[in-house]
Amino acid sequence: MSIAGGLHRALEAAAGYGFDAVAMFLRNQQQWRAPELTDQAVRTFKRVRTQVGVGPVVAHGSYLLNLAGRDEVREKSIAALADDLRRAGRLGVEYVVIHPGSNPDVEAGIARIVDGLDRAMKGLQHKHPLLLLETTAGQGNCIGHRFEHLAAMLGGVRRPNRYGVCLDTCHVFAAGYDLRSARAVAATLDAFDQVVGLPRLRAVHCNDSKRPLGSRVDRHEHIGQGEIGRAGFRALVNEPRLSGMPLILETPKAERDADGADWDRINAALLRRMAR
Repeated sequence: MSIAGGLHRALEAAAGYGFDAVAMFLRNQQQWRAPELTDQAVRTFKRVRTQVGVGPVVAHGSYLLNLAGRDEVREKSIAALADDLRRAGRLGVEYVVIHPGSNPDVEAGIARIVDGLDRAMKGLQHKHPLLLLETTAGQGNCIGHRFEHLAAMLGGVRRPNRYGVCLDTCHVFAAGYDLRSARAVAATLDAFDQVVGLPRLRAVHCNDSKRPLGSRVDRHEHIGQGEIGRAGFRALVNEPRLSGMPLILETPKAERDADGADWDRINAALLRRMAR
């Protein structure tokens, strides 16, 4: 949900949709610097959240972040992530999700990511948030498209209890993990459990994929309109191991169907019907 007009506007918008959880940014995602988060903004956010009852909040880190990148970008990324974590802590936001980073040398990239995470997390005093590493599609040199990458990162950080994973359905499908049937969903979750551990999984981005299995191309599609299809999402929303977990739509924005209906409402209603 958009934060135009104030962070609390995302909560109000989510409540208007009847959503139980909400994803939002905590700052302008296209800029390194951001205005200071005021005490008044924090008070308003907490007051509105109490009023509308939306939660958990799954904040997304800036798309500019690359903890595995070249030194200048990496230093800016560490500082921006540390700022996001402090903002989330003040707001009481449960989760901050980031894409781990990009580097042609996976082993070196993972080492740089682990060091960057430790530096960004240093000194964080608030109970929340947990920092969730998002699964990636493996497009270009993106790290995180194999469950083993995530396990290596989580196994290397100094404060492992402050971390988890956000599984993006489009990304893992594009990375080669099948989700097109109940059997495939179960097998993919089994593989995740064996390599990373299901207790690490804290949120799911529900997105169909425009591209086929193993394409390593990150292109989101509306639920049931892509290569994963309805059978896969029906299995996903009824999977007992995901019960109670926030399911976040990251389907295409600024679009309406042929009848002018809001796709966010259409996608959410479809997933809810499947779950019933």
